[in-house]
Amino acid sequence: MSFGQQGGPPSQWDPWKPQSQQPWGSDGGEQTPDWAALAEASEIRNRRRRLFFIVGGAVATVAIGTAVAMAVVSANGDDEANKPTSSLPATADIPSATGTTPSFAPTSAPPPLDPRDFIASKAKDTAPLGAQILFPGTQLTMGSTVYKKGTTADTKNCAAGDTVQPSLGKILKANSCTQFMRVSYTKDGVSVTVGVAVFDTQAQAAKAKSQVNTKKDIVKSLSGGAVKAFCNSAICRTTSNSYGRYAYFTIAGFASGKNVTEKDTAVFSIGDNLAEFTFRQIHRRGEAQASTAASE
Repeated sequence: MSFGQQGGPPSQWDPWKPQSQQPWGSDGGEQTPDWAALAEASEIRNRRRRLFFIVGGAVATVAIGTAVAMAVVSANGDDEANKPTSSLPATADIPSATGTTPSFAPTSAPPPLDPRDFIASKAKDTAPLGAQILFPGTQLTMGSTVYKKGTTADTKNCAAGDTVQPSLGKILKANSCTQFMRVSYTKDGVSVTVGVAVFDTQAQAAKAKSQVNTKKDIVKSLSGGAVKAFCNSAICRTTSNSYGRYAYFTIAGFASGKNVTEKDTAVFSIGDNLAEFTFRQIHRRGEAQASTAASE
């Protein structure tokens, strides 16, 4: 009895048909597998699987690449700026510049006004002036040093005998001095008087200063208040200088009447400090007037 198909040729084994009959041989009874046919069928299956994976991988790669490209375009938007270069006008079609260069008015701020211009002449130096204005307050602090202020004096007679030595008065008058102010300060028995002569021009002040001999053309000391009489007969230290239309002088010494020597650094210090303070006050006067003029 045969187990083959009825009414037709025996069926051939098809590895892709689940119910196909495997070729175990043409003889009846116990049959031996055809190993060559099995190996060939296995190789065919392997080749088909590799072909399937290769084609499937290529399709997946194309799909992923398309998705990435679409994501980039979507992120960039759909506006005209993101069109490919082929859609942009050629160089000849791009409008050229008209050649008109816009002009702008200069916007730089004018240079600040120079304070020295306002203290160089009577014409610009018009702010109120007096000894109490130039030397305000009741004491002066410079660094960690505090000087007590004495009294002040102010006169239109620059050659007054109780204000300056006659030789200095002569120089001031010859150069048309219009006002002379004095103020005194003291600390630890050492005192100083500052005298400030006012002229109409800077040239007059500079000329007067150049003619002064500080050994004999000196300002007289001013006592009163916290400042006792000093430098009436003793040797004292004197200085002179000018700034703008102002000439200023100092005389410093001991309230005890002791002569000043080169070793007396306290006397030199108080004289130099007050001369510097006077310079600063004159400069501040110029700054204030320059600031007012700039804001008008």
